[in-house]
Amino acid sequence: MREYSTQMEAARKGIVTPQLRKVAEKERMSVEELLPLAASGKVVICANHRHECLDPNGIGSMLTTKVNVNLGVSKDVHSLDEELQKVMEAVRLGGHAIMDLSTHGDTQPFRRKLVDECPAMIGTVPVYDAVIHHKRDLKHLTARDFIDVIRLHAEDGVDFVTLHCGLNRKTLEQVKQQRRKMNLVSRGGSLIFAWMSMTGQENPFYEYYDEILEICREHDVTISLGDACRPGCLADASDISQIDELVRLAELTQRAWDRDVQVIVEGPGHMPMDQIEANMKIQSTLCKGAPFYVLGPLVTDIAPGYDHITGAIGGAIAAASGAAFLCYVTPAEHLALPNLEDVKQGIIASRIAAHAADIAKGVRGARLLDDRMADARVKFDWDEQWELAMDPDTARRIREERKPEHEDTCTMCGKFCAVRSMNKALNGEEIDIL
Repeated sequence: MREYSTQMEAARKGIVTPQLRKVAEKERMSVEELLPLAASGKVVICANHRHECLDPNGIGSMLTTKVNVNLGVSKDVHSLDEELQKVMEAVRLGGHAIMDLSTHGDTQPFRRKLVDECPAMIGTVPVYDAVIHHKRDLKHLTARDFIDVIRLHAEDGVDFVTLHCGLNRKTLEQVKQQRRKMNLVSRGGSLIFAWMSMTGQENPFYEYYDEILEICREHDVTISLGDACRPGCLADASDISQIDELVRLAELTQRAWDRDVQVIVEGPGHMPMDQIEANMKIQSTLCKGAPFYVLGPLVTDIAPGYDHITGAIGGAIAAASGAAFLCYVTPAEHLALPNLEDVKQGIIASRIAAHAADIAKGVRGARLLDDRMADARVKFDWDEQWELAMDPDTARRIREERKPEHEDTCTMCGKFCAVRSMNKALNGEEIDIL
């Protein structure tokens, strides 16, 4: 019989779970260092009891920054085989979490297959599934219908669920009066807003939060507190609705911790670069160091087709300022469901942002591979460079497609290569150019 219900409860009892031990090894920490961080909620280990093939990872600002990959079918693009191919590619490229955001068809078989076969953390947004599972349109759903879907996902084995618990009747009126430029761009938040508007009832995720906590505690499901009011354009960043919701999320974080339930707090969105650091500090202060999960942030609104780059710029700043979890952004953001190549571009961009931030904030061991890469480059050890590269296939392909005459050069510099010249000069050799 398990002595604990959640990773947080175990840590508070001084129990070192197999998942915590594995995370400590990955992060080059001792279990004695990691245990109090998990007990306090500053580190989260998303690990549903049923997800037996999970390769656990920790999420926290003092750990290496993790990357989430959003996938899932829609009514227009609904091949589950293609989505599974994206899942495998995402894991191969180093994604730490997969969120199934499917909005079409019978989602349960795909969700269960992920839990049975995917070693990454699995997340969902139950409000999407409520309409599909119950086969009733939004206005015909009851509060109980939403709660039942959360229980279903927990029983299926998902490790974390995004719930827009911070949206309530007060927010409803605030959003109507404020009239943001982009209103609510959170898909889940907009659905709850619409349901509340049509039924006149309170947000069930807010009203029945204590019951939800019991479900999550039973299965050790981490709650990712969704930011329904996240800014969807630069003009809406850091406004009253966003900050007011964050205050409410801080209260909900403490209520979850009181029940030994782990929490991630979600954040922006679109945001000018000069506001990102302040937002990270405000969240950390209000939510007492709970891990912060950001979508981007995207630092400009005018780069459709390149938003993996705008998101990586914002993500690097956010993570260096304390964000713990980056949701990848692909070139298809705002345009279409991402294909396999979009997924790859999004993951690599987010991993670069995460790694750059880890180096900047001095995460233990973060720069080791960079130092090894410098050693490999000065020796022209191409095989070692491929091994160390974040995307070795692309690096190797570019080199092989544009092969130089001499192995100790490339087609950019040829014999004018600075590394080659310095190696020869320091070894007392003649430097031949022509």
